[in-house]
Amino acid sequence: MASINTRTSIAGSRHDGRSNDHIDKLEKNVQTSSEEAKTNLEGTNHQLALGLKPKRRGFFRLDKEYANAVRLDAEEVDYSEAEERKVCRKIDLTVLPLIICSYVFSQFDRVNSGNAHLIDDFNKNFGITNNQKWLLALSIFYVGYGLLEMPANVLLRNIGAKRFFFISLVFWGLSSLSVVYAKGYGGLIILRVFLGIGEAGFHAGMIFYLSFWYRRHEIAMRIGMVLNGTVPGAIGGVLAFGLVRAHTKDFVGWQSLFLIESIPTIFMGFMILFFLPDFPFSATFLNPRERAIAQARLNRDQRPQPHGGISGWEGFKAVVKDLNSWMFMITHASFNIGVSTISYFLPTIIKELGFSSLHAQGLSATPHLAGYVMVLFQAWHSDRTRERGWHVMASSASAVVGYVILATCSQKSVGASFFALFLVVGGNFSLFPLVLGWATNALAPTSKRGVGLAFIISISNCILVASPEIYFDPGDRYRKAHAICAGLLFLTFCMAFLLKLRLRSLNKRNKMRLEALPTMKNEALGKEIWDTDPRYVFMT
Repeated sequence: MASINTRTSIAGSRHDGRSNDHIDKLEKNVQTSSEEAKTNLEGTNHQLALGLKPKRRGFFRLDKEYANAVRLDAEEVDYSEAEERKVCRKIDLTVLPLIICSYVFSQFDRVNSGNAHLIDDFNKNFGITNNQKWLLALSIFYVGYGLLEMPANVLLRNIGAKRFFFISLVFWGLSSLSVVYAKGYGGLIILRVFLGIGEAGFHAGMIFYLSFWYRRHEIAMRIGMVLNGTVPGAIGGVLAFGLVRAHTKDFVGWQSLFLIESIPTIFMGFMILFFLPDFPFSATFLNPRERAIAQARLNRDQRPQPHGGISGWEGFKAVVKDLNSWMFMITHASFNIGVSTISYFLPTIIKELGFSSLHAQGLSATPHLAGYVMVLFQAWHSDRTRERGWHVMASSASAVVGYVILATCSQKSVGASFFALFLVVGGNFSLFPLVLGWATNALAPTSKRGVGLAFIISISNCILVASPEIYFDPGDRYRKAHAICAGLLFLTFCMAFLLKLRLRSLNKRNKMRLEALPTMKNEALGKEIWDTDPRYVFMT
């Protein structure tokens, strides 16, 4: 299409007074470019000119020249659907296991606090004498987390994914490991701040990273597989049930819990450093042709750029001016309050139903296991139908029902209340891949997408500083807290409905604009387009 348009413009220029020699030269250049593209159907010429694989220019510097070579090869490569499926499977089998394990192991360092709080020795060691002290220790985690989220995502794009996640996981793991040896309330507060700093950018970074590998209708399922808080919640509950009983001459039960659950996080940091590819252009598990295919399949969908484009500051300004960003932020913040509080308070809520501390830790695994099924089903079905809004509303409605049951039946029916926890956990956690996958589909170009995801998560996490304070009154079995969470999940439902209407309207407006501009509709895409471009189609 680009060659046809160019020839047309050259033919038309013969009437603009230019010399025939000049026009013949232009036509020759076009013909040469076309012939070069035909000889590069394998999609390897530009890469092989630089070598079989990219080379880092330093520990924190990517080979941008090789990235450009892959991009050029991707424009010219010719491949079949079978080859595309093969490349996608290789990505699934190489990239997903590494980031799934890193997320699961890292989340142990978050859920173990809720389990440890049920142990009297833990509370005595850190001077937690009342509920307010415990709530402050939980809240302080989100200070560094919220403030550093956006700078962290900009850093990821500049130094590469493996270096960024390595630093994050090791710092985070060491902070959790230090809890084993810390004493006093001040020590706990400082380490909770360090934990938040280590986690800053991790969740948004994972989603941003996945957007370089998967198309828009593939990403929700992958986010659901990666950022699935039900898995560490279930495993953490089972581990806590066993580890809190492990006493040695050096460690008591709660120390064993933090020790055993922090070491895998540090281990995964080094696994990420050695085996995770930064971006498709640097994936050594793919050959040059497969790298071109991996990039080309994305180019046909959203054309992400691992480097270049607008700066982080320009991306931030674009995000702040975009009403969609604010609506996604409110949607994410309103359900994320439920996610964060249920992560910390699930064992306590189960204990309040009449179970012992040890049984509460073990039973906390069952709602997480049921939630895992709901998370994957919702994400899979959303990708399959290429729809987001109705799925978000369905998940938020299920969580609302669960909270209403907890608020009204906590003192009347243990069975109904325990069943409600399945709805709460499944509804809350299934919203992560749906909402963040939706936001990924609605923000472009790449720099805006990266900053936008960090903006959505960081602002909502700043709000989470106050979220543990919702569970301020254990005297009524937290019925007030459940009612507040139900109201916030209803806000998620409403915002999803409004977002769906708005994005549908934008798609209709863009379609009308394109019909009025037929030349733009047929114009070949040479670079990544903005979400304000009439050719951009929002997933609703």
